Amino acid sequence: MLDSRLRALPYLALVLNALVWGLSWWPLRELQTAGLHPLWSSAATYLLGSVAIVLFRPTVFREFLAHPALWWLALAAGTTMVGFNWGVSIAEVIRVVLLFYLMPIWAVLLARLVLGEPITLGAMLRVLMAFVGALLVLSPPGTLSLALPSNLGEWLGLLGGVAFALNNILLRHQEARTAQARLFAMFVGGVLAPAAVAAVLAWVLGAGNAVVQWPVVPGVYGWGVLMLFAVSLLLANYGLQYGASRLPANVTAVVMLSEVVFATVSAIVLGSEVLTLQTAVGGSMILMAAALSAWSNPDPH
Repeated sequence: MLDSRLRALPYLALVLNALVWGLSWWPLRELQTAGLHPLWSSAATYLLGSVAIVLFRPTVFREFLAHPALWWLALAAGTTMVGFNWGVSIAEVIRVVLLFYLMPIWAVLLARLVLGEPITLGAMLRVLMAFVGALLVLSPPGTLSLALPSNLGEWLGLLGGVAFALNNILLRHQEARTAQARLFAMFVGGVLAPAAVAAVLAWVLGAGNAVVQWPVVPGVYGWGVLMLFAVSLLLANYGLQYGASRLPANVTAVVMLSEVVFATVSAIVLGSEVLTLQTAVGGSMILMAAALSAWSNPDPH
């Protein structure tokens, strides 16, 4: 009995990670209501994580500075945070998350450009499946057309998915670096990119704009949500590291798709969103393409 429970721990750790990210839209919106834009709250939570990593492993900072390729990883991770966290805060969570998970399309193209991997027939079919699924999600009800994202939040979800696909490609590209250095690079990106975008927009658009304001000190409730969100992200990332290091990469990728389920259910229950049949069918095609992409790349361990 104990052995079976221990074997289940990596799966549970990955589900924890997916649960935290599937519910992440709620604290981000709560903080936004308290006056802290999602970009600023993202930067604050990842700053806490960056400090914790340096305190635990001081050498990661030197390794990060010594390898410029890790800077690109930081940029990809930070752009992912800008796209996903901002997107789910201002648009329909279900649509943003599904557009984020169009990763099979971008992963095929980026793997070709960065790693020189061939584009196989199977990869082309998965891209086609994901593309048709995206059209169903974006098209008006009862139609199938070459529709584009209809608002900033959906464009941000799309951007976040592209950046996350690049993030995963660069993680493979930088396998020679220590896991702590790669993790630190991602956390540094999670601080710098959102903060830089927020600062530029706040400065360019000026005081009183409706897009991004300079950060304000949150009240007691805001601080509580911020700290809880930061701790949950640290636990989620630990869960990802624990699970991913003990399971094949393809299994990890498939389990992580449960994030879409958590995001969808929570958006319906807490956010009063509606999942239409057309969106459900399109989303299923996107998730199937992602799952097939994961299973087509077996991991030897």
